[in-house]
Order: sequence, then C-alpha cells, then structure tokens
Amino acid sequence: MPATDRPTAIVYVDGFNLYRRCLERYPEARWLDLPALMDELLPQHTVRHVHYFTALIRAGAGDDPKGPIRQQTYIRALESTGRVTTHYGAYRIDRRLMPKHPAEVGADGALVRVAVRKTEEKGSDVNLAVRMLVDAHRRQADLYCMLTNDSDQVTTVRTLQEEVGVDVGWISPMPTLRQSKALQRTEPFFVACVTPEALLSNQLPDTVAHGRQTLRRPATWRRKTEGPAEAGPSNR
Repeated sequence: MPATDRPTAIVYVDGFNLYRRCLERYPEARWLDLPALMDELLPQHTVRHVHYFTALIRAGAGDDPKGPIRQQTYIRALESTGRVTTHYGAYRIDRRLMPKHPAEVGADGALVRVAVRKTEEKGSDVNLAVRMLVDAHRRQADLYCMLTNDSDQVTTVRTLQEEVGVDVGWISPMPTLRQSKALQRTEPFFVACVTPEALLSNQLPDTVAHGRQTLRRPATWRRKTEGPAEAGPSNR
C-alpha cells in the first residue's frame, strides 16, 4: 500500500471500455489486479479505493458459454483485495433489423435489412458519473480519476472541474494516437495511459482466497508459458 502522507486518489473504472479498448487483445492480462495497476499509474498518490463499473454478461450473449463464469470469478477475485467496489449496470440483448453490409438495395429501392442480435451494456457510464460527483461533493479524496476512453464523460469532467472545483484525472486504455480528443481537451489535472507492460506486470495471484472459496485464474487467461490450470470455480 502506498504511503499515507501522499495526496489521495479514488479511481473509477469503466470495465467494458477497458475490456474493449485494451484487454480484449491481451487474454493473458485479464486477471488484472486493478488496485496494483492504479498504484503503479499514480505513484505520487495514495489510491484509497477503486470503483469498478460493469454489467454481468448473459449466457448466450457470445460464442463462449463460459464467459459469464469467468467474469463473475474475476469480480470476486477483485473484491477480495478489499480495495474494489463493483457497481452494476444492465446487459441487454436485442434483436433488430439493420441495413446489410455492404449496403444492398432491394427491388423496391430500399436498403436491404437483415435481422441481427445487438448486445450492449447500459447504465455504467451514468453510474460512474454519479459516483464521481457524489464523492467529489463529499471531498472524499484529493484527486478523482476516471479510466475510460468514452467521450460521453466530457460533461462529467467539466462539471467536476468547473462546478465542484476538484482535480480530475484521466487514465486512457488506448495508445496515445487513438485517445479521445474530446477528453484530452478537458485538460485533466493528471493524465496516464495503460500500457501492455503495465497490464502484464499487475496480475492477481493465480489462486485467490475469497471467504471459503478458492478462485483460480481461468485456463484461457494464463500466459502461454504456464502449465495447465487446476480445476476450480473459474474453469467450470
């Protein structure tokens, strides 16, 4: 744990944004120790807490039926650190008619539409914004830092800076050239970027005790040089 005489920080992580923009490309880094990563990215601050915003994915949402089990195992492992609180939005699966790609015009002159299954996560962006505003109003820390590349949070940053009068930090899950220009223009007090090296060097132990449970890193999340994973909740 960092020294307590440093300025304090609270970090707010957009879980799906972190996954899509970063972890999706690095399966071996998905057993991520978020508090340890934040300690590394904010070395001048004492990270008091990490708020993790996500939604429980539903069975059948993708091609991998074990995805929901891995996600829930990971969340329990994160919470075992005592430094993470999880906040849940909703995961929706809708069937919609959308224009075919590449575009195709039918005999009636209209674009041909096909039935698709659209999955989306709802609510986490609002939950994140509200939690930051409440904590800042209560002056829970010296720095309020969000991890996201979602430009929809520009209003959140501006409100915290101009109306609440607190310092805001921004951690991007994207390489510099692909970072949100809108978030850059808010000129945060603190800016950092998640790198593949930081992801790989801040992993939870392969085996994590959580109450009476033993949680293990999923086999598909292990580094290629590692041996087979033992049986456990995460591998069922």
